[in-house]
Amino acid sequence: MAETANPAHGPSDGETRRDFLLYASSAVGAVGAGLALWPFIHSMNPAADVLALASTEVSLSAIAEGQAITVMWRGKPVFVRHRTAAEIEEARSVNIDDLRDPQSDEDRVQQPEWLIMVGVCTHLGCIPLGQKPADPKGDFGGWFCPCHGSHYDSSGRIRKGPAPLNLPIPEYAFLDDETVKIG
Repeated sequence: MAETANPAHGPSDGETRRDFLLYASSAVGAVGAGLALWPFIHSMNPAADVLALASTEVSLSAIAEGQAITVMWRGKPVFVRHRTAAEIEEARSVNIDDLRDPQSDEDRVQQPEWLIMVGVCTHLGCIPLGQKPADPKGDFGGWFCPCHGSHYDSSGRIRKGPAPLNLPIPEYAFLDDETVKIG
């Protein structure tokens, strides 16, 4: 005896119910998987102590013209130099077409007298000398990395040696005339 379709329930009615059950159970499974993964994903966020180091404020009032200080930011040394008029003039007189990593002095500073940069050599991550008055400043009056002989000028641009790039400039903003926020 052949089965006949029930006119009250068409052949597509079973497929519609099956489709609904498939979509509903898939949605519940996706929400459940998301809720199960949330603690794992949230654990990848930086800890509160790391976020506290995301920025640092530096008082510039005690830094005399021609003097430089080193502050720590995100575990890296940051060089803050109060440049003299002669250092500014020297940095601005360089032909940027002659540089390995062409960048003008104006692009590296917000205020000409203040040079703020990460003090890590771009060759192998050494700390260049030049912050202290007695340190060798290299052939260009800036910083010198004795490990492999990289020479940086008074704007932190690579001028000689194996380093491929200029010393990096971090994000910073002057909060007032005597305070800068790095990061």
